[in-house]
Amino acid sequence: MAGVAAALGPLFLLILLGAVLGAGRIPGGDFWQRMERLIYFILFPAMLIATMATADISQVPVTRLAIVLLGAMAVFTALLWWSKSRLAMDAAAFTSVFQGAIRFNTYVGVAGAAALHGPLGTTTAAVALALMIPVVNVLCVLTFIAAGTLGRSGLWRSLTALAQNPLILACLIGIGLNLSGIGLPGWSAGTLELLGRAALPLGLVAVGVALRPQALLRRDIGLWLSSAVKLVLMPLVVLILAWCLGLDTVSRDVALLFAALPTATSAYILARQLGGDAELMAGLITAQTLAAMLTLPLWMRLVG
Repeated sequence: MAGVAAALGPLFLLILLGAVLGAGRIPGGDFWQRMERLIYFILFPAMLIATMATADISQVPVTRLAIVLLGAMAVFTALLWWSKSRLAMDAAAFTSVFQGAIRFNTYVGVAGAAALHGPLGTTTAAVALALMIPVVNVLCVLTFIAAGTLGRSGLWRSLTALAQNPLILACLIGIGLNLSGIGLPGWSAGTLELLGRAALPLGLVAVGVALRPQALLRRDIGLWLSSAVKLVLMPLVVLILAWCLGLDTVSRDVALLFAALPTATSAYILARQLGGDAELMAGLITAQTLAAMLTLPLWMRLVG
């Protein structure tokens, strides 16, 4: 347990630091909104490109990893939609419950994989992101469409944002540079590596800043259902699939890590823009992030 705590503990401390800074409105103004945009559009894509362009992907069992991660996602997508009529919640609330159960926090995931397994963990995490990010974004947009919470303008805006998603584009660029043999020529390698180093610590602090403790005052069955799926049932199914397919230790740990992550803070923006229940989404993000400080080390200890 000490090894897992030593790896994940600093990540959670950075998140708590962000929560303190957010509560104190330090440094004030719209600083953190601008910083989050910098991380999302520049720093994190730079890290993904640097990792994917130079990674030895042959070390990662891509097909089996895809079956484990996307298979679990498909299972809970089907179960959530099957149970929609039985949950007695409106369409807006359901879209937030769905996002809370399916989306994952990329910053915590990559930082955790690197802390647990070093460069190979980072490479495996980058492959997992390349597999999951396009699928999870498509599923969430389709959920908003099927739930009927957005009109034509909202549909066009969501499809445009999907096509311009910087993380998807970064994965595609990195894979293209890798497969073409170009890699990262000249000073580009050092430049992207330096930018990427700033992405994870700043991203974790930004996660903490985005927490909204007051949103936990809302008592809603959707909050408990979505959190149970994300933090308990999803990791359990992934662990079973990983065992059945015989994933190696690093791939299994990274798959379990991504399955047990709290939902993404960006889900709040999507809920607000596309007709979801933004207040419920804020509660889900906060509850899952705080609960994951306990559940995530427990899951990693279980397999460690």
